[in-house]
Amino acid sequence: MIIITLFLKAQFEKIGSNQNALHAFEYKNERFTAPWHYHPEYELTYIVEGEGMRYIGNSIQKFGKGDFVLLGPNLPHCWKNISPQVDSVRSFVFQWNDQLLGDKWILKDEFYNIKKLLDKASKGVRFPSIVDDNIREQLENIIEKSKLDKVLSFTYLLEELSNIEDIELLTTKGFSANLNTVANQRIALIYDYVELNYQKKIKLSDISILVSMGNEAFCRFFKKSLNKSFFTFINEYRINLASKMLIETNRQVSQIAYDCGYESLPFFYRQFQKYMNCSPLVFRKNYLNVKTN
Repeated sequence: MIIITLFLKAQFEKIGSNQNALHAFEYKNERFTAPWHYHPEYELTYIVEGEGMRYIGNSIQKFGKGDFVLLGPNLPHCWKNISPQVDSVRSFVFQWNDQLLGDKWILKDEFYNIKKLLDKASKGVRFPSIVDDNIREQLENIIEKSKLDKVLSFTYLLEELSNIEDIELLTTKGFSANLNTVANQRIALIYDYVELNYQKKIKLSDISILVSMGNEAFCRFFKKSLNKSFFTFINEYRINLASKMLIETNRQVSQIAYDCGYESLPFFYRQFQKYMNCSPLVFRKNYLNVKTN
């Protein structure tokens, strides 16, 4: 699978109170409003209601009901709606640091499996949708528990999640979080620009001027920051939107290609095949077959 309302920069976020080992809460609002941000705590987020684009490090993916991800410390992230929501958005969020059960708890033999899972969290982990069958009620119950029961129940949950094999690492090989303020401001501006202009031709010169860089310097900067080229990033964004339109609308493929900023239909087909491993029509057909079965 391939891996914006406005960001200002990747903001540092202070999490809860230092008096609590685990910060667990239900988020409910008209939209997901948190900016592109990072914090030194781990985070586990489950989407109860809402859909849009999920940004984690250099990963861009659609998200919807049942989306379930684990993030490591200082990994920049945010969830953004890309269309009006019929109802409010809702999610369960759990945040904790490496002192969850005391100093060096994670090094004890009893927590070996949890440590392996948390090590993977530096790349961002998406759990398969199959866990959606029972996880929502379990998460809600943990949030409602008293402080001690909450921490113990959450630890058991981490052990349970550590045994899931079919997980997806979200950031690509070679990516590491870049917390340089200037770099993050530039990346945020680029995200904004692509969101607002993806339907038309985006010129390298326009985006370079936006971040006050020359074309070659911008290309090097973007590649170093996200471990992918700028035009790969644009195509990932557009193909994600196209796949969403294919399953949510009855529009012709040619219209969807145009709406996503592609001027050439053959080029759109090649890009869709590259990122989704099938043609747009096969993608739509497969979705409809799953939906009706």
